[in-house]
Amino acid sequence: MNLSQIYQYMIIAYVLLSWLPGLRDSFIGELLSKLVEPYLAPFRRFIPSIGGVIDISPIVALFALRFVAYGLIAVLDMFL
Repeated sequence: MNLSQIYQYMIIAYVLLSWLPGLRDSFIGELLSKLVEPYLAPFRRFIPSIGGVIDISPIVALFALRFVAYGLIAVLDMFL
């Protein structure tokens, strides 16, 4: 398991915690918020919520993270 996979799981956990309001205010919820929200914020600025309720920006952020991680691995493989 590499760093990008760990961060992807953190994003997924953060999204799941958003469905349970009490857990988002817990220590783990606040820690995940501090670690994940700075990455999600730019996506939320450009991707509006669907119907004002459903936020798809974490999905786009996960795809972007995976794309960058695989791209970086491909570039590093060329030089190593």
